[in-house]
This record gives sequence, structure tokens and C-alpha cells, in this order.
Amino acid sequence: MAKPSYSSKKRLLFVFGVVVMVSILLIGRLGYLQIVKGEELKKGALEQWTKGITIKSKRGVIYDRKGKKLAVSITASTVWASPPDIKDAHKTAKEVARVLDLDEEVVYTKITKKIGTEKLKQWITREEAAELRKLKLPGIEIVDDNRRYYPYGNFASFVLGFTDIDNNGLYGIERTYDKYLTGTPGKWVKTTDAASRQLPFDGEKIYEASDGLSVVLTIDETIQHFADKAAEEAAIVTGAKNVSIIMMEPKTGDILAMASKPDYDPNNPRMPLNEETKKEWETLPQEELQKRWYDMWRNFAINDAYEPGSTFKVITATAAIEENIANLNSHFYCNGFVRDIKGALLKCSRWYNPHGDQTFIEAMNNSCNVAFVDLGRRVGKELLYKYVKAFGFGETTDIDLNGEQGGIIPSSVDNIKEVNLATISYGHGIAVTPLQLINAVSSIANGGNLMKPRLVKELIDDEGKIVETFEPEIKRKVISESTSKTILEMLEHVVSEGTGTNAYIPGFRVGGKTGTAQKIIDGGYAPGKYIGSFVGVAPADDPQLVILVVVDEPVGQYYGGTVAAPVAKTVLEETLNYLEVTPVFTEEDKKQITEKVIVPDLRNKKIGDAGKALTEIGLKYTTEYLDLTSDSVVIDQFPLPKTEVQKGSIVDLYVNEKIGEKIIMPNLIGKDKEDVIKILDELNLNYELKGEGKAKTQNPIPGEEIPINTKIEVEFGET
Repeated sequence: MAKPSYSSKKRLLFVFGVVVMVSILLIGRLGYLQIVKGEELKKGALEQWTKGITIKSKRGVIYDRKGKKLAVSITASTVWASPPDIKDAHKTAKEVARVLDLDEEVVYTKITKKIGTEKLKQWITREEAAELRKLKLPGIEIVDDNRRYYPYGNFASFVLGFTDIDNNGLYGIERTYDKYLTGTPGKWVKTTDAASRQLPFDGEKIYEASDGLSVVLTIDETIQHFADKAAEEAAIVTGAKNVSIIMMEPKTGDILAMASKPDYDPNNPRMPLNEETKKEWETLPQEELQKRWYDMWRNFAINDAYEPGSTFKVITATAAIEENIANLNSHFYCNGFVRDIKGALLKCSRWYNPHGDQTFIEAMNNSCNVAFVDLGRRVGKELLYKYVKAFGFGETTDIDLNGEQGGIIPSSVDNIKEVNLATISYGHGIAVTPLQLINAVSSIANGGNLMKPRLVKELIDDEGKIVETFEPEIKRKVISESTSKTILEMLEHVVSEGTGTNAYIPGFRVGGKTGTAQKIIDGGYAPGKYIGSFVGVAPADDPQLVILVVVDEPVGQYYGGTVAAPVAKTVLEETLNYLEVTPVFTEEDKKQITEKVIVPDLRNKKIGDAGKALTEIGLKYTTEYLDLTSDSVVIDQFPLPKTEVQKGSIVDLYVNEKIGEKIIMPNLIGKDKEDVIKILDELNLNYELKGEGKAKTQNPIPGEEIPINTKIEVEFGET
């Protein structure tokens, strides 16, 4: 055999080298694909020959403190299409559209897409599911799904919130505890070919969903019903824009009830409950509609701030007692005015009949602004600001709800001028949320501990085992127990003897404070727009409940003692009986129950004469107008003349603040009664309406210049 030439050996070595190099590259590539990219490629391969339908986890239940279900998940099937498995697209689209009441063309478009799965309709009825199953349409699958359901409708909607169509929490507890409530979704996996058609072998696999945890609230369903009912009735009776009621357990900071009217049904959160509003919304553009939704979902108790008025006097009084600046026997003199502040003249609500010399308890009973300006000066702006901050005003309470506001207080002590100190002392010139105020008063009631308001007690699993507990949390110690007892004694006097007598409950020691404040709109005080409020504690000797009632823009009567205190009385009395707190009737209680007097007719009397007439028969009176003169005349009263009331009750006197002012009489002819009332109320006029239908005649006539205290007469009928 011939010996290979040198050139042949060279070529063989070159070929051998190339083969070795290619082999090394192939081995390296194979190693890379199997070791480095193996899992990723395996996942991709699985995705190519399997298709999966998500099985939603069952959202956790929301319970009240006693185990009543307030939000649950119910079975509601969802229809899916598998386009590659559909035999006759036209027939399938026609049948599915008929059963599910869908547009046939839309269904056809969905089931002919070049994808593995497509959702056709979520949350179908049992009847629809049964009929679809009978049809046995290839490529149409019905998967058991679940949807959120609120069994009590609009009950506690601002607390519970709601979810979207995919069961994601959007508002309220549903939003803040969404990560706990949601759970882990499962998967329904099927084997398919390259065209995503299901293969007849290898079966199916179902990876079960893991249900979410359930939330146990501090809300008591029964007490919440008391509050909801009372807020609804108050909104109807007063014609208010909004009525908010919060009930708190002071020792723990637990929210027992949080009601606000008007509200919404979380089962259908984008649809108002009022039929007239529904019709109005039908014509609104989408952008305006979204704004209305957000307004409807707005929780007044935490999302809005208002001037608290005289309810804030509790804070000023507490600061003075804690710092030993005043005691129950301290004296204050009211001559009706505060005249020594440069550029300002402040009045007591009863400047025309000043309170004169009064003790601290009497000043609180009378809700005397002059006395509290004096008290605020004694405390000083540094200390008053310290307590405003200590009680949590100007910061959020960190409650488990979204959108909480921090209120408005001066940014520093340096920004508190002499007039600011004076007005803050009686609750003007600052803004608070209802939750901030009730939390502050709760800290006074519980011995001085400012609590973090608690809405959630614990998280439990589907077997009822506790997974996590949220204990009551003390944020800080604000005042001593001795100061707490002193203030509670003062508040009890307010209800038994002062402006809060409409909250008096025979057999129970109730303390409280009324407040009336003119609303600020667009940077100025709005004429005829007020907020009446009442904050109460019961029993005053062993506080178990603190309640705050806020009535926003009531029509007609607006004093806190008139529109808010009776509401608080109703809810407190029902709750105390529900909690089986035993009433104890004192001799004074028995006397209050039995001794009655008849309210005289005070209308058209001058304010001083009216006050004298009431005092002579053992009745008290109040009027919180500031712009009065000695010629001011009573144009209305509450209770009405000839009403039998308990001796010592308070009569609210309504006068017109702008006695000398004149206006041009508007044209009311042809208008509905509702429109006439709205116009006259906005002008703060006194009126008498007769008949039904549209306005036929009016006196004075349109265009006539009239004093603002003129009584308007309008007759309605067929025009």
C-alpha cells in the first residue's frame, strides 16, 4: 500500500480538526440547551402542547365581630371558548348568543380568533349554564367561577367597599385587605396539538385554587343597622346633603358602626340608589359619570374635613384642665362680645342677652364663645397647639380604609395669630374629619389614651382558625385619668342641663357636646349652609360607647342640638339596650320624665322678649346666629308652639341674621314646589306654601324690593 503523501496527511488533519471543533460546538450547544435553557424550553414546550384555564380562588369572607357574613363569594359560572376545537363556528356563535343574550357577531369574532382560549361571558345564571351544557357544543367550556356578593345590600358599604369583575378589591376593606382576601388561583390544564386542539389521550389535570383568608371586623352588624336606620331617617327628615354616624368603643378604639347617607349598593356600585339620580345619570358623558361615581363612593367620615364648631370646645377645656389652668369652679364673664382683637369683633351666640358671670361648667353648658375665647387665651397658643396635635388633629388616624384626610390645622405655632387663637378655641379656623374628632373624644373618655381606630380584629382561614390577630393599639398618652373624669362630668352636665338635652336618656348617664358651624365653600362662609353635630359618651361614669353624628347642610333647622343630638339619643338608647346595660333611674330622671310644660308661640317676637318668656316657664333656649341686633325677630322655632316638652328642655329660636338687608323678590311663577323651596332656602327666606302643582301666585310679586326677613307666601295649583 502506498504511503500517504504529506499533503494528504495535512488535509486529513484539517478535516479531523474541523470535525472535532464542530463536535465540541454541538456538545456545548446541547449542554447549553439542556442545562442553561432546559427549564425555560421545557416550560415553552408545555405551553405549546397544553392549554390552561384559570380557576379563580374563592375570596375570603368578611364577617362582623360576632360572625355574621357581610361579604361572601358565591358560585357563578364563566363561559370559555376554545377556538381550535370549535367544529361549526356559525352555529356555535348563534346558539351561544341566543342562550347568553349576546351579540352573535361579537361571539363569532371571539370564537374564530387564532388563540387557545377566549372568555365569552362571566357570571352566567344556573339556567344558562344548564342549557349550554345540554347543547354539548364542541369548544365551549363552562367553568365554575365565583363572584362577590353583599347579602345586606347597601349595608356598611363605605366600610366594606367593593371589588371589580375580576374580584380585585377596589374600595374599603376589600381594597386594604385584598392581598389576604384574594387567595391563590388554580389551573385547569388540557393536552393539545400544535393547533391548540385537545388531544384524545393523556386526560386533564386540575390544580385546585387556594382560597383567601377571611376578615373579622370590629363592626357589630346590629349596631351598624341602628346607625344606618337613624342616618337614613335623619337625612329624610332634615333634607341634609349628608348624614354621618360613627360609633366607637373608647377603650379599644374599635369602630362598632360607621354609617353615611346617601350611600350605594356594593353589588352594583356604579348605580345610584335614587331613581331620579339614575335617570339623570343616563344622559351624562363618561367623564362626568366617573366623577359622579367617585363622589358617591366618597366616605364623609374619613374623606372630608369640616369646621367642628362647638364640639371642639371639649378639646380646649381638656387642655385647660390638664394644665391646671382652670377647674370646675373657675369663673368667666360674658358681656356678649370680644372687642379687644385688632381688626375683629367676635360675638357670643347670645350677645343680646349675655351670660354674665358663669362657672366653667355653666360656660360649657351654655356653649359660650366669649368664655372659651378667654379660656383659649389662658391656655395660650403654644399649649393649645400642643394638645391639638396630641389629640391627632392635622394627621391621619391610619384607619384601614383608603383616602383618609388629615384635616387642616395651622402649620406651626408661629402661624397662630391672636384672632386665630380666639376662633380655634371654639372650633372655627380649623378643619377636622369626623373620625379624628370621635377618636379624640374617645381618648378623653377612656382615661387619656389616643387609640388607633381599629376596623379589623383578626384574619381566619376556611376552618375558622385564627391566622393573625390585630390587637388594640395605643398611639400615645394624652391626658391623665383625673382630667378624663372631670371632662366627662362637664359633658354630662351639658346633656342634663345645657345645649345637649335632646340627647338625654332617662336611666342612663349620657355626656355630650353640640356643635353648629357655617360651612366654608370656595374659601368663604356660605350663607344658609351649616353643619350640625353632636358627640356623645355613654354611660358617662363608665364609658362604653362614644358616638358622633354629623348632619351636613340640613334644610331649615340646623342646630346641632336639634338635628344631631336626637339622632345620637336614638342610636345610643337602642345600643345600650342591645348591650343589656341596666338603666338606673334617679329622682332627677323621674322628675324630668313627669314634669311637662307647653312651648309658647314665640314667632314674630323680638329675640330678647322670646328668651325671657321661655326662662319664666322653665325652658332654655339657644340661637347660634352671630349677626343679630336687638330688633331681631324670631321667624321660626323648634319645637313648634303648643308642643308638650319636658321642663328644662331647649327651644331653638330661628331669626334672620341680615335684618336690614333687602333683596329683589325672585320670580317663582310656574316652578315646581321643590324648585321654589330650593330658591327660597338659598336666599334664607321664611315662607309659607299652599297647595300642590306649580306656583300660581306669590306675595310679594316678582321684582319687588323686600326686607330679607319678609315672609313669602306661594300658592300652587294647576297652571
